[in-house]
Amino acid sequence: MGKVQATTERVYQASPQRVYEALADYATVRPRLLPEQYSEYEVRAGGTGAGTQVHWRLQATEKRVRDCLFSVTEPRPQTLVETDANSSMVITWTVTPAGEGAKVVVDASWQGASGIGGFFERTFAPKGLNRIHGAVLDRLSTEVE
Repeated sequence: MGKVQATTERVYQASPQRVYEALADYATVRPRLLPEQYSEYEVRAGGTGAGTQVHWRLQATEKRVRDCLFSVTEPRPQTLVETDANSSMVITWTVTPAGEGAKVVVDASWQGASGIGGFFERTFAPKGLNRIHGAVLDRLSTEVE
């Protein structure tokens, strides 16, 4: 098994604090950011930042659907870490200043399969997940700019 990683980023013309607050709002803002690959979104605890527990189903491909139950932590300022109870997936959202605005980096990683299946997963899964996270980040611009 090898680590699989997908990283996507965007820069916004909004303050880092505004961008971070939008990303940390799992109850109101996050549902509006989710593209069609997400379903059954539900906040099960909390709703803002650390302590939030959120469930969703992610249809990564036509045949690949993940049932996700993420717990959210804030290990350092303006960083959200989502850890899935149902897999090894960890998604880190980091907001930093970028000129007059803010930069968001989304880094997702997990332990991939071994063998030929793992080869295809490491080759194609990051591209698909980057498209999905890219759609989330595109929608974020509507919320913060």
